[in-house]
Amino acid sequence: MNMVFIFFIGLCVGSFLNVIIVRTHENISIVRGRSICPFCHATLRFFDVIPVLSYLLLCGKCRFCHARIHPQYPLVELMTGVGFLLIYLRYTVGFSLPETFSVSLLPWFFVRDAFLLCVFLVIAVYDLRYTYILDRFILPALIALIPLQLFLGMSWQSLLAGTLVLGSFFGAQYFFSHGTWVGGGDIRLGILMGVTLGLSQGLFALLLAYGTGAFVAVLLLVTKKATRKTQIPFGPFLAGATSIVLFAGTWMMNIFFL
Repeated sequence: MNMVFIFFIGLCVGSFLNVIIVRTHENISIVRGRSICPFCHATLRFFDVIPVLSYLLLCGKCRFCHARIHPQYPLVELMTGVGFLLIYLRYTVGFSLPETFSVSLLPWFFVRDAFLLCVFLVIAVYDLRYTYILDRFILPALIALIPLQLFLGMSWQSLLAGTLVLGSFFGAQYFFSHGTWVGGGDIRLGILMGVTLGLSQGLFALLLAYGTGAFVAVLLLVTKKATRKTQIPFGPFLAGATSIVLFAGTWMMNIFFL
């Protein structure tokens, strides 16, 4: 029963993440106003916005104008629901627990992981759709995360080292390429990665992100779905790799670096 509840909460949170992503891009309030169809602007009723279920029942179309609804909506909801469930199972079975984990702080570890899942999912989807990484996602996350990480036992040395090294890694690329290799958002995302993972796991996440990004780029070139001049957003790879390492970094590093 707990698993069903956690999954349902994740679906609902995912629905709100969609609101944040779309309304931020359209520069409208994320807390005011009813949900509307982006095509005909009809006001949606409560049974039109039930996470995943409404999309399936409506066959992925608006009830009023029958325009196709972007698959982002159910995918983000499902990923958030599954993510919340995996976090719950992680701490239930004791899988790849953080080095600083304490049973007495279990609720706070869950809150941290769920919060970071949401942050990185928003960053990834926004960059994938709109090719931009916004400070309004990263800076509030940093403000909330730094004291929380220290409270949960991360040493300030590890936090500072991860922040400086990962931030400098992207900063150097930005400087030498005059912003053609990476953007300013990537620098700040690197800082967020350092605060999230510390130095060693942060570097591992970088390795994972670049490896995955290279594989996808080659695959797109081979299948002729992209050319050498095609710009592929890198934020989703960084955000995805950080989320994976946050969840299973201890286990993965034990396997790769025995």
